Amino acid sequence: MGMDFLRKLPIPKDIKEQFPMSENLVKIKEERDAEIRKIFTGEDKRLALIIGPCSADIEDSVIDYISRLAKVQEKVKDKILIIPRIYTNKPRTTGDGYKGMVHQPDPEKASDMLEGIIAIRRLHTRAIAETGFTCADEMLYPDNHRYLNDLLGYVAVGARSVENQEHRLTASGMTTPVGMKNPTSGDISVMLNSITAAQHSHTFIYRGWEVVTSGNDLAHAILRGSVDKHGKTHPNYHYEDLINLHDTYAACNLQNMGVIVDTNHSNSGKKYLEQIRIAKEVLHSCRHSEDINSMVRGFMIESYIEDGAQKIGEGIYGKSITDPCLGWEKTERLIYDIADLT
Repeated sequence: MGMDFLRKLPIPKDIKEQFPMSENLVKIKEERDAEIRKIFTGEDKRLALIIGPCSADIEDSVIDYISRLAKVQEKVKDKILIIPRIYTNKPRTTGDGYKGMVHQPDPEKASDMLEGIIAIRRLHTRAIAETGFTCADEMLYPDNHRYLNDLLGYVAVGARSVENQEHRLTASGMTTPVGMKNPTSGDISVMLNSITAAQHSHTFIYRGWEVVTSGNDLAHAILRGSVDKHGKTHPNYHYEDLINLHDTYAACNLQNMGVIVDTNHSNSGKKYLEQIRIAKEVLHSCRHSEDINSMVRGFMIESYIEDGAQKIGEGIYGKSITDPCLGWEKTERLIYDIADLT
C-alpha cells in the first residue's frame, strides 16, 4: 500500500477551541493588524522588518530571540515595524532534511504531526502573550493555514509555491498581508500573476468546503533572487531590478503596490553576512528614486541568536539548523542602522 493513514487529525476549529486566544490577545491581534495594514497600503511610511530564524526549532530560544526584538522595537518604533519570523514549516528541495516544527516539534525526534500542530500554535500564541508581536509564517501547506490564521500578522508564499493555484486562491481569502516571492527562475511575471490572483475573489474547494473569497488587497511582491539552469544564483535587489519591477508592477494596475526585499536566499547567495550590505544598498536606491522609495515596504532578514548554522544534534543554543543566519549583535546593529538610514 502506497500510503498508510496513521490517524485522523483534529480540524482547525477543534484545535482553536482546545488552545484558544484570550480576549487580551485578540485585542492585541486586532491592533497589530491595523498597524501592519497601514504599512502595506502606504499610509504608514515606516519600514516593515520581517526578521528572525530561517526556521523555528526550539521554542524557548525562539521566544528568547523575539523578546530581544521587542526591546529594540521600542527604540526604533518611529521608523520601523518589526514582524518576527516564526517559520514553522520548511520547504525542502529534495524532500530531505528538517521540515519544521509542524513535522518535528523536537528536531532530534521522529515526526509527530499532532504534537507539531499543537506546538506551532503554542509558540505563536506565546509570542503574542510575552512580546506583543504577531508574527510571520510561511504558508507551505494551504490546508494547514487555518490552524494559525487567527494568530498570524503576516504570511509568505515561497518561491516553489508561488505558481501553485491553491496557494494563490487561499491567499485571496486572507485579511493579513501575503508576500508572494518571485519563483526560483526569477520570472517576475509569475510573481505578479500570483499577486493578481490573490487580490481577486474566487470560488473553490478548501478543506472539503465550497468557499468564496473577497480578494486580498494586501498581497504584494517579495524579491529573493533567482537560480539559473547551471545552479548559479543571481540577485534582483539592485537599483535597475527595482526600477524594472516598479514599471512592470505599475502596468498591472494592482492595489497597494509594494515589495519586500529578501536579503538572503539567492539575493545573498546564502552568504548571510551579505544581508547587511544588501539592506543598505536598497535604502540607498530608495534615496535616489521616488518610485523605488514609494514601492519598498521593507526587508526580510534571516537572523537568530548565534551567527551561522549548525547540524541537528550539535546543541548550540539559538543557532540555526537550516540556512545560516545573522547573530544577535549584528542583527541589533543592522536594525539601528536601517532606522538611521530611513
